[in-house]
Amino acid sequence: MPFAKLGLSQPITDAIDQLGYTKPTNIQTQAIPVILQGQDLLAAAQTGTGKTAGFVLPILEKLSQGETQRKKRIRALILAPTRELAIQVEEKVRHYSQNLKLTSLAIYGGVDEKPQKQALIDGVDVLVATPGRLLDLYGKHAVHFEEVEVLVLDEADRMLDMGFIEDINKILDRLPTDIQHLLFSATLSNKVRDLAKTAVHNPYEISIAANQASKKNIEQWLITVDKDMKSSLLSHLIKENDWDQALIFIETKHGAAKLAQQLEKRGIMAEAFHSGRSQAIRSQLLEDFKAGKIKYMIATGVGARGIDIHGLTRVINYDLPFPADEYVHRIGRTGRADASGEAISFVSKDNFKNLCMIESRLGHLIERREVEGFAPRKPVPISILNYVPKHKRSDNEA
Repeated sequence: MPFAKLGLSQPITDAIDQLGYTKPTNIQTQAIPVILQGQDLLAAAQTGTGKTAGFVLPILEKLSQGETQRKKRIRALILAPTRELAIQVEEKVRHYSQNLKLTSLAIYGGVDEKPQKQALIDGVDVLVATPGRLLDLYGKHAVHFEEVEVLVLDEADRMLDMGFIEDINKILDRLPTDIQHLLFSATLSNKVRDLAKTAVHNPYEISIAANQASKKNIEQWLITVDKDMKSSLLSHLIKENDWDQALIFIETKHGAAKLAQQLEKRGIMAEAFHSGRSQAIRSQLLEDFKAGKIKYMIATGVGARGIDIHGLTRVINYDLPFPADEYVHRIGRTGRADASGEAISFVSKDNFKNLCMIESRLGHLIERREVEGFAPRKPVPISILNYVPKHKRSDNEA
């Protein structure tokens, strides 16, 4: 089905055609008509499913059909959990609206607020914001909500995980009551559904299942290896394959810095990307990674939130993620727009429970491959599908 049949006008379809979009994804096919009809939406969709275009395109279509009579104020408000995601969503808004007379802006903490305040004074149609900076500028009367027509909560589960629930509720209380509300989340956990009770009203519900999100075009495989051999294994794979690029996920900031140093000693240049580095450095690293100037980026799960690299062909789980949904979220950063991708995971015996939960979440076992010289001293058993962790008795139980 072409995008035009979803109700999008030529200025928008021309823009996405220039960006190489050929046909809508599952989430786009389902979400765009609902949003154009003005209905509230509750959607579960992982990174890599095309969810951003799924809400941005219909919002731009609606905004382009009507003009405000007053001085330009915010008409669409998109909340994002991190600076990186806010920047990237706003970048997509600009690309999709290149043929429209609409303006957009991203505001976030960690940088001087004065340019952001000035841009808000000049007027903006679409504002993408992190909750904290938005409330800061609202408290200084730099942000006005009177003209807001639609609110998007993007990656709502991550905003809750990061402790933004109070900020979100404050923002909801300050917005007009008759606007359209759209909530997107990787999963519809109990916490997300509790938020949805106040954030969306009689919503249409969409759920892209995890096994759909972990698409067939992403080749998934794992290597069993002892924990103390993982850095050597990574070095071996990089030198053996000479990959064009890879995003490498690791558990901690310290671990990211240490691994980058270990690779450098072996003649492999890599950069550590995590929340402990300044916003300016992270922004530059992200731009360099997008441009292909950096081949190997080592990122923590928190630091990597919002990283969206078009054409990224490979992700490596140096540390196996927890919870299981995080695995699907990570591998969704490759294989976008139906391109092929590869997701490689290193697994040692102490990760066995995590592996069981991930494969149970996916509904299938991930292919195992051996690398000569790296067979683990402690073999990793075959996973138990439908694995449920045993309940640990607390000291208060008798």
